[in-house]
Amino acid sequence: MTDSQPVTALPALQWKLWIYTNYDCNLRCSYCVAKSSPNAPRRAIGLANAQRLVDEAVALGFDHVYFTGGEPFLLNDIYDMLAFSSARAPTTVLTNAMLFRQKLPGGNGTRLDKLSEIANDKLIVQVSLDGGRPEDHDAYRGPGTWEKTVAGLRLLQERGFRVRLGTTETPVNSAHLDKLCEFHRSLGIPDEDHFVRPLARRGYSREGIELGMHNLIPELTVNLDGVFWHPLSTDADMQVSRQIFPLACAVERVQNQLAAIAQTGAVPLMTFT
Repeated sequence: MTDSQPVTALPALQWKLWIYTNYDCNLRCSYCVAKSSPNAPRRAIGLANAQRLVDEAVALGFDHVYFTGGEPFLLNDIYDMLAFSSARAPTTVLTNAMLFRQKLPGGNGTRLDKLSEIANDKLIVQVSLDGGRPEDHDAYRGPGTWEKTVAGLRLLQERGFRVRLGTTETPVNSAHLDKLCEFHRSLGIPDEDHFVRPLARRGYSREGIELGMHNLIPELTVNLDGVFWHPLSTDADMQVSRQIFPLACAVERVQNQLAAIAQTGAVPLMTFT
């Protein structure tokens, strides 16, 4: 398992690109930093934008591309995005894993069938799981969600996908994370594929730690409104640029700000994904 840890000096960054594919979601998690819900406007990034972002990130030497939301598998073009990206760079898509049995519009196959068609060694599926027991997960995500998420997780494993787990530590599950570790190991998911992050006071959450540009290692994040410091939030205080393209301009701004932070010797930056 990997915990978020403070970084005492600014390392050479492993540049990550995060793409917010959409903001609508089939769930209404009470701690959602993106304020996603079934009623949230979609604000879809679109296939053409996603492809250009991936190409520019690869040209700039980014190490990994992440697709997040909202729930990306509400989109019918997510498969084209993932196929394009994973052909060019290691790629991870975040999901609650609850929609894979759904039929695709206009076809007989399921969303899992479509995802399986583009499976490759560079594509990772990260599932949000907050506990090894329903009560630890459902408290923030809704009754019955643990059972559906675990079922989706098992389907992914049956199709041979590498599954990574993302856990938000909360007052409800904090004392039971060992149970979650026992559970994911029983599923054959190793510790290095389990990430635990603290609850952040962002979005819908009214509890947790305060995080921002001043104390987070940057991981460039893009939505329709521009480029942001980190996927934790696409609020205005985290915005790097109102222009998506060229991505190199946002990278330069981040590098300049990192240099300024290093000169001041301010609060050490921490990892959070």
